[in-house]
Amino acid sequence: MTTMSNIPEDLVGEILSRVPMTSLGKVRCTCKAWNALSKIQIFGKKAAARKQVLGFMVIGSRVCSFSLDLQGILSERDLVVPSIKKISKFDERKISYVSHIDGLLFCVDNEKLLVWNPYLGKTRWIQRPKIVSDQNDMFAFGYNNNRNHKIFRILHEYNKGDGEDLPDIYELYDFNSNSWRRVPDVKQDFYVVTDRWLVSLKGNTYLVAEDRAVDKYFLLCFDFTMERFGPRLPLPYNSVEYSAAISCVREEQLAILYQDEETMDIWTTTKILPNAVSWIKFFKVEMTTLNGFPDDFGSEIHTESFFIDEEKKVVYVLVR
Repeated sequence: MTTMSNIPEDLVGEILSRVPMTSLGKVRCTCKAWNALSKIQIFGKKAAARKQVLGFMVIGSRVCSFSLDLQGILSERDLVVPSIKKISKFDERKISYVSHIDGLLFCVDNEKLLVWNPYLGKTRWIQRPKIVSDQNDMFAFGYNNNRNHKIFRILHEYNKGDGEDLPDIYELYDFNSNSWRRVPDVKQDFYVVTDRWLVSLKGNTYLVAEDRAVDKYFLLCFDFTMERFGPRLPLPYNSVEYSAAISCVREEQLAILYQDEETMDIWTTTKILPNAVSWIKFFKVEMTTLNGFPDDFGSEIHTESFFIDEEKKVVYVLVR
């Protein structure tokens, strides 16, 4: 007789791929095997092996899960329709930023920060530090080598007087101490323009920054173990005049998208460390030759986020 614990793993994977995010806690209680498989079948390498790319995005201040079923693709002409589902758990919140790392979902709204563990069904709320009209802040989520999770905050303040920006303030929230503290001795020769250029990978946060003195952009890593920034790392392009975005590939690699009026280029990392990076061209699209789109299509859109599947060379781009 077949029991829940000895159902073939491929079939379990198919079942788990259809489970709503808010029901994962109940799945864990089914049996030990399903509990273990749920952690890799939904977000891990097994999900990628089934040709599904899974991520999260904010649409209209709502958190949505995103997936692509690529199993049925037979040729490059096939149309891939994404599955985008609103996570009802956050319906009462106006979310401005979301990221996923280490099986946890980190969200930011106007009043609070929250970390949700879909496997345990637990949510932790942190009061968001208050800001005034001449300030804005950005957040990132990560962990150190001991798996202690922390929140990284960048506070940017504008100077009304001479128009020059004031030095940024960097803070860390430690889940063990339940408190914020200042990150000292940060060299104030750069600034982060937008949270669209900020992503967490392997516990650390990588961001695209701009030099304060010259028109130059580069990659930086904030190391949550050392609690400091690493050296400036090269980007695979020289300008962000038009549209750029940063993403992760299966929580193993970084991906950078750069788009101008004529082309859209995507690079992925072949090596990524806090103090070293190397890039390889993954994808290129000639925007001016897209059938069915106006000639100025490339100059009229701006990338918000994107997801890629390396094996199938499929890219899904969310634009505005």
